[in-house]
Amino acid sequence: MSAKLAVPNKGRLYEPTINLLRDAGIGVIERGSRQLFADTNIPDLEVVFVRTNDIPNMVESGAADLGITGHDLVLENGCNVEEILDLGFGKARMVAAVHEKSSIDSVEDLDDDVKVATEFPNVTRDYFDEKGIEIVLTEVSGATEITPFIGVADVIVDITSTGTTLRTHGLEVIDTLFDTSVRLIANPQSLEDGEGKIEDVRMALESVIKAKPRKLVMLNAPEEKISKIKKLMPGMSGPTVSKVEGTDLLAVQAVVQSEEINEIVNKLKKEGARDILIIPIERVLL
Repeated sequence: MSAKLAVPNKGRLYEPTINLLRDAGIGVIERGSRQLFADTNIPDLEVVFVRTNDIPNMVESGAADLGITGHDLVLENGCNVEEILDLGFGKARMVAAVHEKSSIDSVEDLDDDVKVATEFPNVTRDYFDEKGIEIVLTEVSGATEITPFIGVADVIVDITSTGTTLRTHGLEVIDTLFDTSVRLIANPQSLEDGEGKIEDVRMALESVIKAKPRKLVMLNAPEEKISKIKKLMPGMSGPTVSKVEGTDLLAVQAVVQSEEINEIVNKLKKEGARDILIIPIERVLL
């Protein structure tokens, strides 16, 4: 079975997506700057480059079997697709925000016919409908944060990652609608018909994601210190221990979380570990 994977053709998600495909061994082969389709290193898997906003609809319709896009866009488009993997980048929040000098401190302060501006009309309507608040909605295509200053809106609903842009424009968050990130999505019928190939893609991407927060630590240590060292670096299934030929040392290697590296290495050195190597891991398959 051949399959198509829809990916962003430009914008902030383009480069992380291409890098992830490369690191996962899928890759994109000989794509020109204006080329809409490209082959990959996986036989019968083709990449199609489209607008990020269009990817959920393409996957729902079956024009693409798989897609890489934001969870927020899946919700906004209301598409019938399966989210089969959180790719771990593009993390952000969909929030409701008001001018910091506004008398509005929470959603409970809003009255019916409040003016709301957003690039996400569907999730915005759903949110306020659930709250039982009638709104006057203005759909904008960008620069949502300026609308409270020109009288277009009392409230905005927008995506924020760090909140810096909101604060710069004197806005403060009054509620979070949901968290979002970039997902691998699949057409339900394609998932059923071509489970093997789709699983190959999912597993390849997941192996890179699982590797990112991990490092391989290798070291040498005296045999009498091994029991304590093994407790410091338990690894994924326990450390690997072997004899260093021609010495009275043992070699130990284990996978550890990157955020714990400094603390663990300091403890290992105190326990007599030497010749410590910290090595990046490209992929992890469990």
